[in-house]
Amino acid sequence: MTVVPDRTADFSSYATRSPEEAHEAIAAHYYDMNLQVIGPTEDFATSLSVLNLGSLTVGDICFGTEIRCGFAEPGAYHVAVPVRGCFSVQQGRGDVVFATEGSAVFFDPSQHIRIDAWSPDCQALTVKIDRSALHLALESLLDRPLSRPPVFGPSVDVRGGPGRSWAGLATWALLDKDTSLGLLRQPLIRSRIEQTLLEGVLLAAEHTHREELEAPAPPMRPASVKRVMDAVQERPAEAYDATRLAQLARVSVRTLQEAFRRHVGMSPMAYVYDVRLQRVRDELRAAGPGTTTVSDVAHRWGFVHLGRFASRYRERFGETPSRTLRGA
Repeated sequence: MTVVPDRTADFSSYATRSPEEAHEAIAAHYYDMNLQVIGPTEDFATSLSVLNLGSLTVGDICFGTEIRCGFAEPGAYHVAVPVRGCFSVQQGRGDVVFATEGSAVFFDPSQHIRIDAWSPDCQALTVKIDRSALHLALESLLDRPLSRPPVFGPSVDVRGGPGRSWAGLATWALLDKDTSLGLLRQPLIRSRIEQTLLEGVLLAAEHTHREELEAPAPPMRPASVKRVMDAVQERPAEAYDATRLAQLARVSVRTLQEAFRRHVGMSPMAYVYDVRLQRVRDELRAAGPGTTTVSDVAHRWGFVHLGRFASRYRERFGETPSRTLRGA
């Protein structure tokens, strides 16, 4: 296998005629999949180019012959865009969906993925997206916490509009490896491209919050709400109750409750708990091996009932706190 790494910008390229080596390269950047060669084995020739953009992995792959593959619960979102050719995808027990040059496929992180009918001429742009990073990007665009993870449709229209723009930007990022001293070798540009791709896919794909994203911007939050949100963000560990929050806001408890419901979509105390959950997650993700436990971190941020805490955490982030700690 020919491997051409570029450490200055996290570019890597692979070329091999061995299915085992192809599997190894794909697993290193994407998933540990079951790869089967269906077409003539003498035509099998994998070419893979990969760019690591932090929370995204942007790649371009072809196999030279018909293949079939599958992997269980990737744990990340994934968009596959055929540049030429086509293939089919079945997620879990759902319907078979065909990916073509005009219609990309969007993988669910929690479903078993089966790819079949990969045409011999197929070449695909393939983008893996960190689930937590995409959720945070969506929260930033909505300007509020998510009450539950978004549900995405299985296909993305890339014939025009935001879908085509998004695919074009991902392609440009991958091609920048061929540019001497290109922009992606600058950390500032890399981070902006990463964020643009995260936000762009939310405007290109169909999901349960798409209409809300496209709606006119809401009016600015009243000063009373902003005062409370700023105080909680700055000092989330303090002992808050409804009365103290109302004092910070300089309004009555009832007025503050109604303002938060209208402008934030939750009660003031629910906002406090949500900020604390995010701080717990940040601490778990930053923890070194064996340096702490989930219960220690939860107690430190005021969560006494661990069962209730774990349930809230899983609903908020789509995984258990122990899994976050193991991932750290």
